[in-house]
Amino acid sequence: MNISASVTSKQIMDLLLNIAVVRPVFIWGPPGIGKSSLVQQFAEMVGLPCVSLLGSQLAPEDLIGVPQIVDGKSRFCPPSMIARSEPYCLFLDELNACTHEVQKAFYSLILEKRIGEYVLPEGSVVIGAGNRAQDSAIVKPMSSALINRMFHVQLKVSHRGWLEWAYNNGIHPMVIAYIEARPDHLWVQPPKHEEPFSTPRSWHMLSDALNEYGDHLQLETLDILATGCLSPHHAGQFKAFYKQTNNKYKLNAILEGEANWPHLPEDRDVLYFMAQSFRAQLIKELPDSKDILTEHHKKLAHRAKALLKSLSAISLEIAQLSVSKNEIGESLPDWFLVEIVRDLPRLVQKKDS
Repeated sequence: MNISASVTSKQIMDLLLNIAVVRPVFIWGPPGIGKSSLVQQFAEMVGLPCVSLLGSQLAPEDLIGVPQIVDGKSRFCPPSMIARSEPYCLFLDELNACTHEVQKAFYSLILEKRIGEYVLPEGSVVIGAGNRAQDSAIVKPMSSALINRMFHVQLKVSHRGWLEWAYNNGIHPMVIAYIEARPDHLWVQPPKHEEPFSTPRSWHMLSDALNEYGDHLQLETLDILATGCLSPHHAGQFKAFYKQTNNKYKLNAILEGEANWPHLPEDRDVLYFMAQSFRAQLIKELPDSKDILTEHHKKLAHRAKALLKSLSAISLEIAQLSVSKNEIGESLPDWFLVEIVRDLPRLVQKKDS
């Protein structure tokens, strides 16, 4: 599905409150970013029970029901979970994963809120959701007739929105702290091959596991938990973050000149994580334009160049990564990179060669 604009979870909630009450809405997005949770939250907000149907597990008769003879005439009787007497929110999850025969069975339900002779109670809401073809998920082309019956919106991942939710929903402090440090690790594009990958849902799973283990968690167990939920790279970085929070190395202390980079071979994973967090901190704090630099920005830039120089003495490769783009294409401000070229030419020349 080609939709040029994407919306955050906050924006989509506003759209649902204004559009879903009058027209069916279809939410597009990759797996694990919270589409189902948003629909459940919307239903609670408008005071409707939410009934979920999983498109990939439906047959046409699951919707239209089976025929019965009533007064000598056949009549289709839809299932009781759909044929309700009070208004409700009907959530059609993985709608674009169902067969074309099931899609056709949805035509009248989505357009007219009707299945055979049964009509959804006044005030009922119909919302669909599904993954995109590029998400390596089970999807089927949606017919133009079905597409044209719904309002379409694409959900994007917002680390700010997720963190706001996480603070109020018992997410493990270590997970929250990690995403605060590495917001670009909240979600990745699903891989082409079979392996765990990071999404808001998988971070939630890791949080549940950490909460169950409590304070007596061995590093080996943490490694098993992280690799079972997250992208391999993120799992390794989370393990390094855990080690860093339990030893003497703190990024703020290094930035303030109160500590040095970890340099021992056994701390190389911690060094790598801290260097990536260092880059994320610079991207977050340094402005795009040099014209609006404050004294704080100038001090940070000066300290950052000194830290990059000392980091390159420990590991030139890690220092190079610290001035390159991150996984989602964000980079250090151009004016700062110009200063790196001027003041640390060896680092940049080595990086570009």
